[in-house]
Amino acid sequence: VQLQASGGGLVQAGGSLRLSCTSSGSIDSINEMGWYRQAPGKQRELVATITTGGVTKYGDSVKGRFTISSNNAKTTVYLRMTSLKLEDTAVYYCTAADFHPRGIDRFWGQGTLVTVSS
Repeated sequence: VQLQASGGGLVQAGGSLRLSCTSSGSIDSINEMGWYRQAPGKQRELVATITTGGVTKYGDSVKGRFTISSNNAKTTVYLRMTSLKLEDTAVYYCTAADFHPRGIDRFWGQGTLVTVSS
């Protein structure tokens, strides 16, 4: 599974940004796609995920501000980020997961930097 993310950049606090992530390769078994982020000196944390059935999950710090969605083919996910705060500055990683009886296979994209300035 290959994941190609795009859309990061510099934005002022209070502004908006949209990230995209397109999957390719052996994606038939992928059940979920989404985003995690990692700020300098911090652990990677959940931002948002969406299952192939459309069930969404958000990290507490982004609820009400970020919206995750996917295309009809479930091959691309989008993250609409609004009301951005300085603390949203991080490298955002696209992820895809295959949940199966033996466990979870998780795949990661290369990361895209989001910088929120004052």
